[in-house]
Order: sequence, then C-alpha cells, then structure tokens
Amino acid sequence: MKQLTTVFAKWCSSIPFLLMSPLLFAQEASEEASSLNLRRGATDISGQVYDLHMLMFFICVGIAVVVFGVMFASMYLHRKSRGAKPANFHENVKVEIAWTVIPFLILIFMAVPAANTLIAMEDTSEPDMTVLVTGSQWKWHYKYMDSDVEFYSLLATQREQIENKFEKTDNYLLEVDRPLVIPTGKKVRFLITSDDVIHSWWVPDFAVKKDANPGFINESWAKVNEPGIYRGQCAELCGKDHGYMPVVVIAKEPAEFDKWMGEQEEIVRKAKEEEQRLLSMNMSMDELMKVGERVYNTTCAACHMPNGEGLPGVFPALKGSKMALEDQQGHIDIVLHGKSGTAMQAFSKMLSLKEIAAVVTYERNAWGNNTGDMVQAKDVNAVANGN
Repeated sequence: MKQLTTVFAKWCSSIPFLLMSPLLFAQEASEEASSLNLRRGATDISGQVYDLHMLMFFICVGIAVVVFGVMFASMYLHRKSRGAKPANFHENVKVEIAWTVIPFLILIFMAVPAANTLIAMEDTSEPDMTVLVTGSQWKWHYKYMDSDVEFYSLLATQREQIENKFEKTDNYLLEVDRPLVIPTGKKVRFLITSDDVIHSWWVPDFAVKKDANPGFINESWAKVNEPGIYRGQCAELCGKDHGYMPVVVIAKEPAEFDKWMGEQEEIVRKAKEEEQRLLSMNMSMDELMKVGERVYNTTCAACHMPNGEGLPGVFPALKGSKMALEDQQGHIDIVLHGKSGTAMQAFSKMLSLKEIAAVVTYERNAWGNNTGDMVQAKDVNAVANGN
C-alpha cells in the first residue's frame, strides 16, 4: 500500500503538467504543421473546422481531468488504510440533477458552434464560378461550367517509382498531369458526381470531402485565401487503383487565373479546328500506328497488357480477339462509350477523334492481328454520331 501511495503522490505532482500539456500542444500546432493534429488549411471554413476541433479537444480534456481527478482523489483520500468508512446511501436527488443538467449544458455549448460551421460548409449559394468534378476509375474529370474548358486529371507518378525501381519523390502518388486551377478570393462551387462507382473528392486544406455517387450530384465549395498548390486524394475505396487517384488544386491570383483560362480556351478552340480539319483528310498507316502505340501504352496497356494478351479472367485479350479482327464498328464503339458492368470505361471525353482512330488502328494491326484496317477520324465521328 505504501508503494501505491508513493506512485499516486508522484502522479498528483504531475497534474499541473497534464493541465498545461494541451495548451503547449495547441501552441505548437498553431506555430507549425503537426502530423498529429488537423491542419488549419487555406480557407475560412477549414479554419473554423480547426477551431471547432480544438474547442472540442479542450472540452474533452477538461472533462477527463475533472472526472479522473475526482476519482483518483476519492480513492486516495477515502482509502481503507486511513480508516475511511464507506457511506451507505441509495440515491441523491441533487447528484441526479447535476449529472443530467451539466452534460446537457455542455452539449448545447458544443452544438452551437458545430451547427454554425456545418451550415456554413453546406452553403453553396451565390458562387463566383462552378466546377463539375466527375470521378471515374481511376481519375478525375474537371469541367468549368462557364467555359468550354474540361480535362481529365491523371496520376503523374512514374511507374518505376511505384515498382521501387526509382527513388520516390516527396509528392509520391500525390501528383497529376493536369491539376485543377481555381482563383483565390472567389467562391468556387464544386458539383461532385461519378461515372461508375462511388469515389470521394477530398482536399484537406479546403475542409472538403464529398462522396462522388453515380447518378447523384453532391455540392461543396471553397474560397481559397492564399495562392498555392493543395493536394488530396480519393477517400473512398473504389477499386484496385484506388490509391492512384490523387487530387491536385492550384490556386492562382484572379488576374493570373484569367490569363490561364484564356490560354486554355484558345487551346480548346484550336483543338476543335484541328478535329474539323482531320474529318476531311486521311492519316497514313505509319502515323496512325505511331500515335496509336503511344495512346495504347498510356491508357490501355495497364489492363490489356503491353503485349495485348490481357489478364485471363480479368481483362480480355486484344491479340487475336474477334472484335479486333472483325468488328471494326463495334471496336470503335466500345472505345468511345465503354462497356457497362465492366472495367472498360468510355474514352470519348478523354481522347480526341484522332487518338481514338489511331489506337483502334493500332489494336487491329499490332501483335500479329494485321487486319490492314485504317480507321480515320471521320470513321470515329460517324460512330459517335450514330451513323
């Protein structure tokens, strides 16, 4: 018992430190980013979420200190060795009222700021701009609703890093080929949906984490205060490459963003002109095969394998397949629109008419298929328009 008393006395002497440690922790967290705590983020909402989190943390710490303090003090002061006699009572009306009223008041105190923050998070009214965010296996598609600018954002981490052949970089699996770009100081509304399975668009610095459900549209918003690069990822288990679906958002000053948007709109305009030009001309077999091989290796080889043999029972082979050898229109259609109920996704938004024509030509003439078929942009356009 003497040893127990000594240990408890040491614990009691450490109570002032225990009371101070949350304050020290909060001070450190505010001075520098902590891997053990939430980040304050880059928006007013994320700051509110952080402050709410710290308020709840201190309330929980306070309750724990009071409850455990009273409990251990009672155990120490009323122990048997001091001759304490246990009280014999059944109930106490004042205590019953106290432990009902006090938690109720604490919950009300916690509910008011929590409700205010949640209401602010869901208020997507009066946005300055709107972006449609569509998840698909395993990439994001962004469309600026007030513009013709839209594009896919894919993982940019090198395959050699994933296979441990190259050293991993600081942004391993958190880098993309085309990030979403938004202006600072503007309220940006995100309309979030999915083409296939449930995904989740998550950017911690914005305090935005919304599920992307097929057939539904969820809304969220952000108003970024400072220019910078903000990273996130899909936060819903969505298939075998779930871990390869990062989110990267670049916030630019309004003038810089307007310049960027003008450049993107010019690229879109030129691309449309190029597609119209291609509809009236034919590419050579060499050009089709060269472009087709590049497109195949970047978008198709992960499933159908570089040798076109696929994975038995998982992804069908293209080498020697009936579709690649015989059904040209069906071949174009499945690349354009995908196949429901399978991992074969639609590439009509992701690839241009030229690229689809080239990759279909490549698949029909590579690995010994040798059909001699040359698919042109006008052929793809005809299938796309139902002709």
